[in-house]
Amino acid sequence: MRIAITGSSGLIGRALVRRLRADGHDVVRLVRRPPAAADEVAWDPQGRRLDPAALAGCDAVVHLAGAGVADHRWTAAYKREIRDSRVLGTRTLATALAALDEPPRVFVSGSAIGYYGDTGDRRTDESAPAGTGFLPEVCVDWEDAAAPAVDAGIRTVFARTGLVVSRSGGAWGRLFPVFRLGLGGRLGDGSQYWSFISLHDEIAALRHLLTAEELSGPVNLTAPEPVTNRQATAVMGRLLRRPTLCTVPAPVLRLALGEFAADVLGSQRVVPRRLLESGFTFAHPRITDAVRAALAE
Repeated sequence: MRIAITGSSGLIGRALVRRLRADGHDVVRLVRRPPAAADEVAWDPQGRRLDPAALAGCDAVVHLAGAGVADHRWTAAYKREIRDSRVLGTRTLATALAALDEPPRVFVSGSAIGYYGDTGDRRTDESAPAGTGFLPEVCVDWEDAAAPAVDAGIRTVFARTGLVVSRSGGAWGRLFPVFRLGLGGRLGDGSQYWSFISLHDEIAALRHLLTAEELSGPVNLTAPEPVTNRQATAVMGRLLRRPTLCTVPAPVLRLALGEFAADVLGSQRVVPRRLLESGFTFAHPRITDAVRAALAE
């Protein structure tokens, strides 16, 4: 297949490009700068500019671009960047796809389990409604921005991804150096659920979505058994052979992270019902498996 990808410089995008090329696919990377290689195509998501002709002949498009949620403190300006980078980019891409005489068969558009907000200890699948707060609102607008592709009859899948366990980047990637120094520990009281997925399974799931014709709409990309922050901390300490005596009290997190602390302390027990029903098999279903896989990267 000929597959176009945005966000190819990110953690998931880099790994997906490598895997798709190893599978023999022709990959086109959309970049926000002048193209520097034959496989690159320029686009301007903020300016809403993308020549539909650049996507001609593509069988599938995977959209992963967006500003990192945890990269900066949530000022009003950065919250606007988080939202705009997702909503404007998705709308620009979906509009270009809808304009093609022969659009791709599938559009896999990145989303996040932030859609559900704080779910407490309730097991939550794709049938659950959106939560309340900044991240759920962003996710709703993010997915709604794909409407031109949906209206054009393109099979559109919203890949609602959880916490990706990897040493190579992302939020979890920042935990490994802290735990190696023996400074890892619970965040708050540690009772909040973390819905994780190994990087390997994230890439395998995205590849699965490209060919699983029965899947459209939201699909949770999380391992089958979410764990609490307390459980994840224990596994990290055991596998890294480091103590986990440090804790970060909730008030300190709120002082350090501002509004984002509510999401760090919030609980999301999200399960991948639709992915499992479609026949997908996880290589790393348990947190121990996922952390071991990350250590082997």
